Amino acid sequence: MPIRGQHTITWNDLRRHLGKVEKPARYTGGEINAKHKDPQSVDILFALAFPDVYEVGMSHLGSQILYSVLNNRHDVSCERVYAPWHDMESLLRERCWPLFSIENRLPLSSFDIVGFSLQYELTYSNVLMMLDLGGIPLRSKDRAQDAPLVIAGGPCAMSAEPMADFIDAFALGDGEELSLDIVDTYKAWKGTGRSRSDLLVMLSLVESVYVPSLYDVEYNGDGTLGRVVPRPVKLDDQSYQSIRAETGNPALRRSCFPEDRPGWFIAPSGVRRRVIKSIDHAAFIDQPLIPLMEPIHDRAMVEIFRGCTQGCRFCQAGTIYRPVRERAPGTISGYARKLLEASGYDEVSLVSLSSADYSHIEELISRLSADCSRAKISLPSLRVDSFSVELAKMLGTSKTGLTLAPEAGSQRMRDIINKKVTEEDIFHAARHAFASGFSHLKLYFMIGLPGEADHDVVAISNLVRKIRQIGRDMKARPTVVASVSGFVPKPNTPFQWEPCIQPDELRRRQRLLKGGLRGPGLKFKYHDVELTWLEAVFARGDRRLSAALELAYQRGARFDAWANLLDIGLWEQVFSDTGLDPAFYAHRERGIEEALPWDHLDSGVSKTYLLLERGRARKGATTRDCRTGDCVGCGVCSRLGVEVSLK
Repeated sequence: MPIRGQHTITWNDLRRHLGKVEKPARYTGGEINAKHKDPQSVDILFALAFPDVYEVGMSHLGSQILYSVLNNRHDVSCERVYAPWHDMESLLRERCWPLFSIENRLPLSSFDIVGFSLQYELTYSNVLMMLDLGGIPLRSKDRAQDAPLVIAGGPCAMSAEPMADFIDAFALGDGEELSLDIVDTYKAWKGTGRSRSDLLVMLSLVESVYVPSLYDVEYNGDGTLGRVVPRPVKLDDQSYQSIRAETGNPALRRSCFPEDRPGWFIAPSGVRRRVIKSIDHAAFIDQPLIPLMEPIHDRAMVEIFRGCTQGCRFCQAGTIYRPVRERAPGTISGYARKLLEASGYDEVSLVSLSSADYSHIEELISRLSADCSRAKISLPSLRVDSFSVELAKMLGTSKTGLTLAPEAGSQRMRDIINKKVTEEDIFHAARHAFASGFSHLKLYFMIGLPGEADHDVVAISNLVRKIRQIGRDMKARPTVVASVSGFVPKPNTPFQWEPCIQPDELRRRQRLLKGGLRGPGLKFKYHDVELTWLEAVFARGDRRLSAALELAYQRGARFDAWANLLDIGLWEQVFSDTGLDPAFYAHRERGIEEALPWDHLDSGVSKTYLLLERGRARKGATTRDCRTGDCVGCGVCSRLGVEVSLK
C-alpha cells in the first residue's frame, strides 16, 4: 500500500536537528510498549492526534485506551502525534518538514484517518496548527478526495459547532466501539472509487457520528440560532442504491432515504452519544505506553467506573458520562496487577469522576493492598467528607497534602449548585485530616456562579480561615491553599442558559477574595480571567466562530490554554475584525425557548430535566443522587437503554 503525501522523515534527519529543541523526547518515540507496525502491511493508517504537548497527551487515559483498541486490530496501524512546542514548530517550518507521527515518523497527510481528542476548548487553535503543519487543508470543504478523514471525539464533541467547519465527522460518546465502527465504515469505502461525499454520508449513518457538512445552520434576525437542520444531498444512482441497501436499521433507512424523494439522502435530525453498557467488558490496556520523559501524571491508571450521578449543576462531565457503570472489584484488581507487571510503575491510580463513590471502595482498597502490596494506591478525586480523608489515610497518601473540593463558600451557594455538603461536613473532614497527619490542605472553589453575591464570595475566605484555625488549634502547623477558578456555563448542564460574568466583575471578586486570604498559612491561587472569558466564548459558541478561530491561528494563536501564552489582545482584535461580539456568546443569558448550538447533539439527559434542575437551583433546592434513592428522571437510562450499574 503506497504512502500518500510527503516523504517520511528519517531518524538520521531528525537526530541531526533535535538539539535545536528544548525537549527532544517529545518527538523521538521508542517508548516501552509502543506499537510499531509496517505501514505497508495494514489496510488503515490511523493517527491519534492530541492537541497539546507530549507530556500532557501521554497522561490522558482515553488516548491510551484508543491506541490499544485500534492497534489490537491486525488491519489497522494506530500512531500518535502531539502538538509541537514553539521550537519544534519553527524547526518544522525551517526544514519544510511536515508534522509527523511518533512511531514511524509518517507525515500527517499520509494517514487515512486523523482523530483528534478535544478535551478542552482552548486547544482548538492547536488543532488548526497540527492540520496545517501536517499538510491537511484546514477546512473540511477544501479537502481533496485522497485527503485524510479528520474526525474528533472527547467532551467538546458534544458542543461541536465552533469546530464544525474544520472536522469531517465527530464521534459522540464512548469511543471504544465507536472508533472501530468508523474504521470499518472507512474500510468499506476505501478503494471502491466512491466520492468523499459518499464517505461522509456513510459515516452519518453510523450510530453517534455527527457529520456537520450535512447540516445547514439558520440564524434569526437578532443573531440567535434558528435551527441546525439536515441538508438534503443528491446521490448518484449507484451510490444511492448501495448506501441505502447497506443501511441495516429500517427506521433509519425510511427517514434518511424518503420514498417520496428517490435519489436523495437526508441525515438524521439529531445525533445521540454512544454509551458502552458494561465497562466490565470494555477494552483494557494490558500494555501501557511508558513515556521517555515525565508526563503530567506518572503512574498506572485503572478506570474503576464511568459516569457520575452526584448532580453538581455546573459539571458537564456529570451529564455527558451518565449513567454510572462500575467495574467489579475482582476485575479492577486483576487489571491493576497486569498493569504494574507490564509497566514497572510503583503506583496505580483508581480513576473516575468521583472515586470515593465507588460502591465497594473499602473492599477494593483492601483487595488491592493485598494483591499489589508493593505498589502505592491513589485516588485522584475525593469527596469533602471524613470518609474520603479516611480513604486517603488507608492508602498511605502523603501526609503533606490532601485536596478537596467544596466548590462554594456559603451553604446557600452549595445548595444552588447541588453540592450536597454542609459546613460542618467540611470542618469535620478538616479535623479528621489534621488528626491523621495531613498538614497541607488544598481546597477548590469557583466564583461567578449563578446567583452569587459578594457575601458568598467572602464566605470562601471565611471558610478557609476557619479551616486554618482548626489546624492551628490541633497543633498541625497548617497550610491551606484556596484554588479559585471562574465559573464557565457549560453545554449540557442546568446552567447552560446562564451568562458568564464579565471579566472586570470577575477581577473584582478575585480582589475581594484576595483581601480575606492574606496571612500565615494561607495561599490564594486563581485562574486567569482571560482564560475564563475565552473558554466561555467557545464553550457556548456556534459555527460562526470558525472565522475567528482560523484568523487567530493565522495571526499566531497557539496553546491558548497556557496562561502565559494566551494573547488576549490578539483575540480581541480578531473578534473585531471578523465582526463577532464575544459578549454575545459568553455574557448573554439564553432564553429557555432559544435554540442552542448543541441541541441537535443528544447527551441522553433530557432538556426538560436540565430546565427542572435550573429551576431547583434558583430555589436553592438540592437533588438526591439516584444511586442512593429513587430515579431523578434525567432520562438517560431509558433513552440510551443503559441503567446505573453498581458492582
